[in-house]
Amino acid sequence: MALVPGLGPVTALGLLGAAILGAAGATVGAATGGRVEMSTYEGLPEDEIFVYEDALRKGRSVVIALADDEPSASLVRDVLNGEGAESVDAARDQWWTGLRATEASRYTKSGRNFAEDEQFFRLGFQAAMHARTRCLEFDQVSAAMDASLEDVKQQYPGARVEEPFLRGYQRGREHYQQLCDEHRQAA
Repeated sequence: MALVPGLGPVTALGLLGAAILGAAGATVGAATGGRVEMSTYEGLPEDEIFVYEDALRKGRSVVIALADDEPSASLVRDVLNGEGAESVDAARDQWWTGLRATEASRYTKSGRNFAEDEQFFRLGFQAAMHARTRCLEFDQVSAAMDASLEDVKQQYPGARVEEPFLRGYQRGREHYQQLCDEHRQAA
């Protein structure tokens, strides 16, 4: 727990957070008064939770600060940047860098060109990591997958999006299941 002037308490999740967030289906945990609350992700983008989890699994710390207004948010960003904190965007890029070689190799074996399809494959992979669709059967997430695919198609009209996105989505689901299995074996 840290106190940021003008904002108040900020919780840093370290190794304890890694254990909490590593649990299958967990989103964000925080220790408060000796109890763990799994529903404290209000204000956090659910589509980025996997980035925080990845950082924690790698033994890094995650600082989550929710500000009431832009001046407070700006102050917190300045303090964190001054201390050398990494942005969520940089952490997301690092997450993908760690997966990219393996995913490229698997994808190329299917006869597809990863260099051409990577952007849409990655968008599908990331969509599968969304907190609201985890640990659900495929028929339970197919509507969310279709909606995500339609969003990408609208963002990139005329691009060949569908096949790489769907392949990425499937691989993202497999990847998350593997993380769940590894956590169960470690427990």
